[in-house]
Amino acid sequence: MIGDDPENAPLVTDMAFAYRLMAAGRDSRECLFLLHGSGVDETTLIPLARRIAPRVTLVAARGRIPQEDGFRWFERINPTRFEQKSILVETAAFASFASEAARRHGLDPDRATYLGYSNGANLVSSLMLLHPGIVRQAALLRPMPVLDHVPATDLAGTRTLIIAGAADETYGPFAPALVTLLSRHGAEIDARIIPSGHEIGDPDADIVRQWLVGSAAVA
Repeated sequence: MIGDDPENAPLVTDMAFAYRLMAAGRDSRECLFLLHGSGVDETTLIPLARRIAPRVTLVAARGRIPQEDGFRWFERINPTRFEQKSILVETAAFASFASEAARRHGLDPDRATYLGYSNGANLVSSLMLLHPGIVRQAALLRPMPVLDHVPATDLAGTRTLIIAGAADETYGPFAPALVTLLSRHGAEIDARIIPSGHEIGDPDADIVRQWLVGSAAVA
């Protein structure tokens, strides 16, 4: 179940979320959990992740909510309002999945980074707030806050990178609220704004790669 690209990494379907496992050709317990954006699938973040961290294991998961020709992580009411019950159910399921996947593949949860884009980033931030301790390090690309009710969560020791797009007219204006929310709960935040829209690309990869290098240096 390990491959070097999406074509030779089979889709694993015997857990709560379908996923592809990709290693970098060496034994490593360090990993990236990849959570894609809306209307696509688990393969879409793999090229970006390989540019960010070519020598770590990738766990590319697939959201369970069908959307157009792809998938998303929870149901939405409109582009900026989301079904709260769906968030709670899917976040709880992913918390269990992440722990089980780490055990199955011998990965170290303390060395896992969660890389989420758009709807996937929103699932990660919800995971942080609703199930503290699962996520210790997260890179959130084009995120926004989605929870109507946030528990009194302690995120001390959780390292988080947030990258918003200056030209992302729909979601960019919500990013500061997420920065404030996570900071109030104790997360260590590195917030960036780049001259981009909602799309992601090389500038994001460069920032995340440098941020991860900084994490390794601190460790």
